[in-house]
Amino acid sequence: MNIGVIGKSGEDRVAAFLRKNGFSVIKRNYQCRFGEIDIIAQNSEYIIFVEVKTRNKDFLVSPAEAVDSAKQKRIMLTAEDYISKTFCDLQPRFDVAEVIVSKGDDGRISFNLNYIENAF
Repeated sequence: MNIGVIGKSGEDRVAAFLRKNGFSVIKRNYQCRFGEIDIIAQNSEYIIFVEVKTRNKDFLVSPAEAVDSAKQKRIMLTAEDYISKTFCDLQPRFDVAEVIVSKGDDGRISFNLNYIENAF
């Protein structure tokens, strides 16, 4: 399985998790001149901007650690761009979803999700 397929699969799993927890996924891979947001979802209270980081279990840096201050700034600017274009009046929240991929002895690939609300 290549990196792009694994990354998309991680995003698909996070989107399913959000739906299961009462959120509507309203946009995926939103792009503007400031950057990209993997998933934008909302419920009656929040609009959430989710950065999904999918990594192999043996990766040296945890997925959440990869969302450094520069990445956070780009996400916030992109979120401001989205809100200004959609006139959204919900409370924004910035979450990070860590998807850890591991391959078992039988060759099966498994995904483990760690969802961090209010990550920054």
